[in-house]
Amino acid sequence: MSDLSVASINERAAEEFFRRAQDAETHGNTEKAIDFYERALNENPDHESACFRLAVLYDRQADDAKAIELYERICTSAPVHLNALVNLAILYEDNNHYEEAHRCLVAVLKTDPNHSRARLFLRDVDSARSMYFDEEDTQGDRRDAVMSIPITDFELSVRSRNCLKKMNIRTLGDLLKTSEPELLSFKNFGETSLNEIKNLLTAKGLRLGQAAEDTKVPARRPVVVPGNVSPDVLTKSVGDLELSVRSRKALQRLNINSIGELAGRTEDELLGCKNFGQTSLNELRQQLGTLGLSFRKLEE
Repeated sequence: MSDLSVASINERAAEEFFRRAQDAETHGNTEKAIDFYERALNENPDHESACFRLAVLYDRQADDAKAIELYERICTSAPVHLNALVNLAILYEDNNHYEEAHRCLVAVLKTDPNHSRARLFLRDVDSARSMYFDEEDTQGDRRDAVMSIPITDFELSVRSRNCLKKMNIRTLGDLLKTSEPELLSFKNFGETSLNEIKNLLTAKGLRLGQAAEDTKVPARRPVVVPGNVSPDVLTKSVGDLELSVRSRKALQRLNINSIGELAGRTEDELLGCKNFGQTSLNELRQQLGTLGLSFRKLEE
């Protein structure tokens, strides 16, 4: 059998696995979808769509390393995959690789100078870069460096890592701004994971929530504000929104006090919290929409 015939068979097999993966993803079976996407790439390593969808799923499962590897694979070949570059930039920023994030977003804007999300993210990344490399306050630099340590640097169980990723807690600073009730409000996050994290922090002389009132620690979950929306809206209380009692109580349990904190969450993150359903999500999405805002999104 010729090499051409083998390649054709592999490509057909890859397409079949890709189709099965899409079907599994549509029915909410993430593990099966991942398996089929991986099989598709085994048959055809150049299957860009399978590579991208697999990267998105790994990103959602807190496996930054695999997601970055796959996004990088897509971004090294022409044509430029804008959504992959934007998602890669977000992952780089989450892991404090600001220069790499900057380069990704600049590449997007070279292809599409009017890409609104890339322009907004670039503004945030450049702001983070200047904060990170500010040399005027050495003591502040040391503090920021400690607060910027990625959660992935610590020895935690897979369950704890996944829960923290879904809650968008990426760094030590994020964790120190989070309370025990907020952690326990998340689905599949129990006392075992809580104690594991508390023991880790105690060993370093730290505790949950200690940075919540410290204005020197940057607020987690930065929000991209559209140009036609005043940044001041982010500081307003969620109490100003017209919400049902159920939604208000859900936000209280999650320790979400400002509109900026709410807009910094993803839909998957909120739906992962105990007693938080689609009805509350729809209500909050509508309220943010009236302000010109939306939940944080991955590029699909």
